[in-house]
Amino acid sequence: MLQVSNKDHAYKNFGGKVGKIFSTSEPEWPIPPTAPPDAPNVLVMLVDDLGFSDLGCFGSEIETPALDRLASDGIQYTNFHVNPMCSPTRASLLTGLNSHMAGMGHVAHFDPGFPGYAMEIREDALTMGDLFQEHGWASLMIGKWHLCKDSNLSEAGPKHSWPLQKGFERFYGILGGFTNFHQPHRLHEDNHALDIDDYPDDYYFTDDLTDQAIKMIKELRSSDPTKPWFMYFAHGAVHAPLQAKSEDIEKYKGKYDAGWDELRKQRFERQQELGVVSDQALLPDRNFELNHAVKPWDELTSLEKELFARYQEIFAGMVDNVDQNFKRLRDELEQMDEWNNTIIVFTSDNGGSREGQELGTSAYFRTLLAFTGHTDLESTELDHSRIDLLGGPRSLAHYPMGWAMTSNTPFRLYKTNTHQGGQQVPLIVHWQKGLPPDNQLRHQYQHVTDLLPTICELVGIEIPTSKGEEQLPPAAGNSFAISLTNPLADSTHSEQYYEMIGHRGMYKDGWSASTIRQPETVFSEEHWELHDLRNDPTESVDLSEKYPEKVESMKNLWEETAWENQVFPLDEGNNVKNILRPPWNEKLVQEMVLYPGTPTVERWKSQQLISFRNWSVEVQLDYKKADQGTLFAHGDQGGGYALYVMDGTLLFSHNGYGEMTNIQCGEMPEGHNTIVITVTPPDFLHWDIEISLNGTTMATHTGLLALLAMAPFQGIDIGIDSKSPVNWEVYEKYRNFSYTGSLETVRYLPGDLTDFAGSKWIDFLKEEGKRFE
Repeated sequence: MLQVSNKDHAYKNFGGKVGKIFSTSEPEWPIPPTAPPDAPNVLVMLVDDLGFSDLGCFGSEIETPALDRLASDGIQYTNFHVNPMCSPTRASLLTGLNSHMAGMGHVAHFDPGFPGYAMEIREDALTMGDLFQEHGWASLMIGKWHLCKDSNLSEAGPKHSWPLQKGFERFYGILGGFTNFHQPHRLHEDNHALDIDDYPDDYYFTDDLTDQAIKMIKELRSSDPTKPWFMYFAHGAVHAPLQAKSEDIEKYKGKYDAGWDELRKQRFERQQELGVVSDQALLPDRNFELNHAVKPWDELTSLEKELFARYQEIFAGMVDNVDQNFKRLRDELEQMDEWNNTIIVFTSDNGGSREGQELGTSAYFRTLLAFTGHTDLESTELDHSRIDLLGGPRSLAHYPMGWAMTSNTPFRLYKTNTHQGGQQVPLIVHWQKGLPPDNQLRHQYQHVTDLLPTICELVGIEIPTSKGEEQLPPAAGNSFAISLTNPLADSTHSEQYYEMIGHRGMYKDGWSASTIRQPETVFSEEHWELHDLRNDPTESVDLSEKYPEKVESMKNLWEETAWENQVFPLDEGNNVKNILRPPWNEKLVQEMVLYPGTPTVERWKSQQLISFRNWSVEVQLDYKKADQGTLFAHGDQGGGYALYVMDGTLLFSHNGYGEMTNIQCGEMPEGHNTIVITVTPPDFLHWDIEISLNGTTMATHTGLLALLAMAPFQGIDIGIDSKSPVNWEVYEKYRNFSYTGSLETVRYLPGDLTDFAGSKWIDFLKEEGKRFE
């Protein structure tokens, strides 16, 4: 018998005995991670852009009986806070770190090259997925990720910041920030994109996510009848685009005709009746702040009132649908005998969003241009002409910020702001087996960084401070499990900084100091408001002049905490942060040849070929009479362009944020053909186009709307117009309109940057920006 010694490298760390044959050897098996007996399941459900007052149990008129029941049977927190934007909250939720410390100081659409804005979770952070998987739970994720650089979203990766590399064993959903609810632009399963051509007419993203959540749990149970599961379910709803099922929209028809001022007042009264808001709280004046002001409803035109009410009807339908799907998930868990021992945590990632600006929109990408100062394209008359399309697959709507104000009742301001409206959201915790309800609301101040330690305490997981010899970044939050059973327990979170695109805020022991950032102004000259939230939870009375020493103390504490959490550098608002990119991203901008059968090219990669540059597309095909279909398509109903052969002629379609331009390019001759589309941007907002066939110019068109912001949102297709189509009329007649002939190649040729490309101005912008420090 051969005894293994420490010197035997081949059998190092093996605890059994190894002979020459199995019969004379003694085995040892590595013990797999195993959860404690009767360990609970954990469901963390995060809704997107759901404001403080959008659930019935928090004062809303929207019907949410399933979530109201969850609150009634569970524990409802009224003083819960997150970060004022989605990716930062998601990073803090999963890691227990402050968002900048986790690497997510803003949404993951930028890559300026600083630790607090790495746009991916830092490598030495453990996520909820990691912890649960390492302790014997199945680790599952459904929905929206948005914790990965947009330059890393393609199949080429790198995938180190995708869900399966951040602790999850299964994933179904979207890697980016939002999608079309009727025809998602790019779904992922586990570590790959799904190659989907078309969706059923009754498809709806929230329904699909719930189906997949139920399926994952059933798959687990069919394989292991007792293994507990952790599921992070991050809804795409109720983020833009506002799209809902027709029956859910019609349920709220006419319910918002009274307008946002009246609805806000009604919600506030219900909140005080419910005890969600204290009796001494004041309802602040309608948002009045510079660049954030809401117009009185009574001063709107009849056309605006009809249109704006419709937007909110759609939003209400989306919230209602989330509730319906929660009930469906609960019913399945009850039927499977899983509900009783499942901890449910339900919350939102930030307050209601003002991205629809003052007027709302039927074309989300068009209106995002307003953040760059370009409001030329906004038109309520145009949007009203599309009112019957709102909520469906042909429009990408967003409500005006007056409804975001209502969403955040009774608080001021919106998502991105560091005032309460941007970061105070609903929280419900439920565990039928372990947390009997006591019907007492919880008013302790707590923060999203507290959720990880709280959940870990409930299930008995100890959060490590090191991994091997490496020290992990210190946790930012503290467990508040004590207040789940003791309504009078103190808050476990005494101070918290906030920062988002230059807006700053500091909370300490009931006091709040905050700024409203105006882009391209001097930071040191900004006014800091001061509020005693214990007596003024809605920030109605500014005490900064009364207590100037307190203001200075809070400002100094914010700066100290900001340096400790890698918050600097701050965004001065001159687009430097947005423009900066690593030099190796340039390799993504090179000639690209596509062959038939290539799946849809990823969105961001596709955009780099055409954004703020001259560009062209060359098509090679062998045409025979009666061949027809899509040669290539880039984009969707939110904006795009496509080239078709239809009835023997060549057709170029341009979708300018919902406005169609069709350019006839003549008959197609039989035989081998070369088609070239050449695009030249004459200014920031427009494209001039030339279409040639075999060297002969067949059509030209000037002044087409340039596709900017995040359009085209769906990537490039060859030989098909998949998912959401560029041209709806073509889709209605032919669906995806796959090309029937011999299509050889489609070649994209990105040219020189235009003079108004931001990267050409970076040195100038940085020099000019120095005065804002």
